[in-house]
Amino acid sequence: MCGVVGFWAPSGVNPGQAQRLGEGMARRIAHRGPDDSGVWVDGDAGVVLAHRRLSIVDLSAAGAQPMVSASGRYVLVYNGEVYNGPELRESLEPLGGGAGESVGWRGHSDTEALLATMDRFGVVQACRRANGMFAFAVWDRETRTLSLARDRVGIKPLYFTAEGRTGDGAGPVVLFGSELKAMATHPGFRFGIDRDALSAFFFYGYVPAPQSIYQGVYKVMPGEVVTVGFSGSFEISKQVYWSGKEVAKRGVAQPFQGDRAEAAARLESLLLESVQRRLVADVPVGAFLSGGVDSSVVTALMQKVTGGTGRTFSIGYASGDYDESQDAQRVAAHLGTRHETLRVTPEEAQDVVPRLGEMYDEPFADSSQIPTHLVSALARQHVTVALSGDGGDELFGGYNRHTWGPRLWKRLGQVPVGLRSMAAGAMGRVPPGAWEWLLRVGAPLFPDARLPLDKLRKVQRILDAPDYDTLYARLCAQWQDPSRLVCDARPMEVLRTEDVVHPAQRMMLADLLGYLPGDILTKVDRASMAVSLEVRVPLLDHALVEFAWSLPPSMTVGEGPNASGKEVLRDVLYKYVPRALIDRPKMGFGVPVGEWICGPMRDWAEALLDPKSLEDQGLESAPVTQCWNEHLSGTQDHTAELWCVLMFRQWVQSSEDRLDQV
Repeated sequence: MCGVVGFWAPSGVNPGQAQRLGEGMARRIAHRGPDDSGVWVDGDAGVVLAHRRLSIVDLSAAGAQPMVSASGRYVLVYNGEVYNGPELRESLEPLGGGAGESVGWRGHSDTEALLATMDRFGVVQACRRANGMFAFAVWDRETRTLSLARDRVGIKPLYFTAEGRTGDGAGPVVLFGSELKAMATHPGFRFGIDRDALSAFFFYGYVPAPQSIYQGVYKVMPGEVVTVGFSGSFEISKQVYWSGKEVAKRGVAQPFQGDRAEAAARLESLLLESVQRRLVADVPVGAFLSGGVDSSVVTALMQKVTGGTGRTFSIGYASGDYDESQDAQRVAAHLGTRHETLRVTPEEAQDVVPRLGEMYDEPFADSSQIPTHLVSALARQHVTVALSGDGGDELFGGYNRHTWGPRLWKRLGQVPVGLRSMAAGAMGRVPPGAWEWLLRVGAPLFPDARLPLDKLRKVQRILDAPDYDTLYARLCAQWQDPSRLVCDARPMEVLRTEDVVHPAQRMMLADLLGYLPGDILTKVDRASMAVSLEVRVPLLDHALVEFAWSLPPSMTVGEGPNASGKEVLRDVLYKYVPRALIDRPKMGFGVPVGEWICGPMRDWAEALLDPKSLEDQGLESAPVTQCWNEHLSGTQDHTAELWCVLMFRQWVQSSEDRLDQV
């Protein structure tokens, strides 16, 4: 895993100055690649490509970047891993090099295999042939174009802007980078906050692609190649080489024809192949293990591939509602992994909070960012690469909303919206203390329910939803109406998923296109790369994604009142781990930040929620103050809303040296 950054100023650059600037930009993301660094400069063309290396495959200088292709045509800086590098090499050998000569391999890195594939087939075809997670920038010396590409599902990040200026302001500049902080080191970077993106952040808890928090700065979309040319001004074209939406449509139209046993066998085969690919490294590899379905199936197959020598990592808390460490330990013991558990005190978890603004580089408000960082730090003490179970919920219908959301909507849709609005208002007036008392009294009726109060709040959110896509959006939303805070932003548009019909699959498609890359994969990338840990995601191999979308809903989310989600994935897991160790209600990977900000972190929260400070950042302070007072009094739980505001304000503090330039 690595970090990339660079720029293109068509008017040309002074090589010495550009070299120093590239080195400075790369230093801002040294955490992504502490092992080595490199800068490539073409002064006449005005191109600077910089790289930070976390050495995983081919630790020698033969794997160093920036790397020039054998033909000399392409120059690449690349972040990620292409797992089928050996197969790419084999396929190229009979064909020779890009100009007909033999392929003169210098090492065994996947970077070199990717470059040789570009030499032979071009950038877009190289992306189609590559199996992996990646984000790269490649300069084509022949066509004098810069191409930026991102992997199919958005595991690795890549930002760009064509609105930069040279240091003297005389000419235009294209800037790109793995993280915004590296791009912001360039003197021509612009720092205006995008108010529409800010509004979207308050709704989702993250800034959805292609937006970024800055005006004119965008994320390359998953499965996309952005090509930049120059003819008096920058000319930008985009080509989609893989589309999650098209994969879903094709899978639904051409479903898997076998029975459930055949589906499980095919899934197991794909999973084994995916895990085996992701265990290839010249450094130690382990796995995150929460004890849930996804991490357990990845760990089980890792043990099968390695012959039982795998290492696993989890964290635990003092709070029982959030602690899964005992579940993880039982699964680890059954599978025979070398397991490490970090018992985290509230103080240790809270110590992470002040670093989140710098770590995430733009506002991000999924509080599971804290335990994700902690477990990454634990793993990094022992390994350089960790496998993760991320993606299973989105592909196989594992979220609670996938199972009970459609059932609830089937009933709600028959009730007039006006009556549902009245019911939602009534629920909103019941203080959390009263709900907690009722839930304690009724606990014997629901012995397996975890975090039931959280589920009640979600029901309240969706009661008056006018349609199914809005229902999904509200289930995921932090601020239901962000216009209360960012009044000058354009109205939010709900993601529409009419491409598939089944209600659970509509939610799963929305997750694949939005929540997965915007929240889950962003969280894991920043939390792990902050400690120089590479995280690989076997469940998101594109062949596996395509197969999952060919399965009927009965094999993924399930059917009937007892559906638990991830049906066929569970079939695979139960071959390796007993049901008794797995079958329990799903719980999130969270921390009690709502309690913290009322207690030990109250002074920190109150300082960030100061009305004048909020208004200085262009926010309406009244709704925030109302939420804060209700949260403190216990009449309402506004953890989600307040955490969003706190993470935005903390990001502002970590970025003040940049934002002062606005």
